Amino acid sequence: MVGDTTSGDRIEKSFRGISQRLAVHYLRNLGGHPVVDGEPQDPDSDVESEGVDTVVGEGWTAELSNRKVNPAGSIMLTEVSVIFTGEPQILSELVEKFSRKAMRAGG
Repeated sequence: MVGDTTSGDRIEKSFRGISQRLAVHYLRNLGGHPVVDGEPQDPDSDVESEGVDTVVGEGWTAELSNRKVNPAGSIMLTEVSVIFTGEPQILSELVEKFSRKAMRAGG
């Protein structure tokens, strides 16, 4: 986890070492539905996580983006940012569970 911002019913977090596709996969495992062409899909559908930038769940939405960062030297890492919005009590638990999953990635 790199950084975070919390404001009421909006929490923004950034993670290094995971891909956006993997982040979507984690959100699907937490009950989220990937949004494709503006329509939420079934979490168990065969919709690929690649290219998905919004996932919705009961009482929450996660918007994802990624960029390459250069933390030191010539190494380039992917940094995935997730903006969680929704009901504060739901977000607290969701962000904690997602963060635990994201911290295990790559190790």
